[in-house]
Amino acid sequence: MRAIPDVDVVILMATALSSKRRPAELVEIVAAADLIQGFVPYADKLGDAIERLSALGLIAAAEGGFTLTPDAQAIMAEPHKNAETEERIAIIQGGLAAYAPKGEHVPIRLTGEQLDAAILAHKTSRKSAGKNLLMPKPKVDRHFKVEGRWRRASATRGRKS
Repeated sequence: MRAIPDVDVVILMATALSSKRRPAELVEIVAAADLIQGFVPYADKLGDAIERLSALGLIAAAEGGFTLTPDAQAIMAEPHKNAETEERIAIIQGGLAAYAPKGEHVPIRLTGEQLDAAILAHKTSRKSAGKNLLMPKPKVDRHFKVEGRWRRASATRGRKS
């Protein structure tokens, strides 16, 4: 087993999230990584993670975007859907550490300009008024919900003796 950086797991999860129906653009992967971990990874860490994952044969370039390979889809299928994010990250990180690549794969090398442009495009789209489908739905704050007891009718009430 080898040590796997956390950013590799986040980028693999982000690619899986953003490339469900079609190959994901780099901006979509950045947006999904922001959704998963709450912040955008640095450009050099993002580029290194994509290069490492593609060298292992887990991410492939296709039709102007990125997709998961069948090996990566098998690793992503391990954690159950109800698992919390931290638990999913730990399970996927274990799967990546145990993964043995089959054959040689060409790594995808992105330039600093491509990475910076994708991060900047995501940051500007986050500030725009348009609807971002990758943003989480707000959770209901249960603290302010009025808690009350349900009124139960007594067993003798309403019966005639």
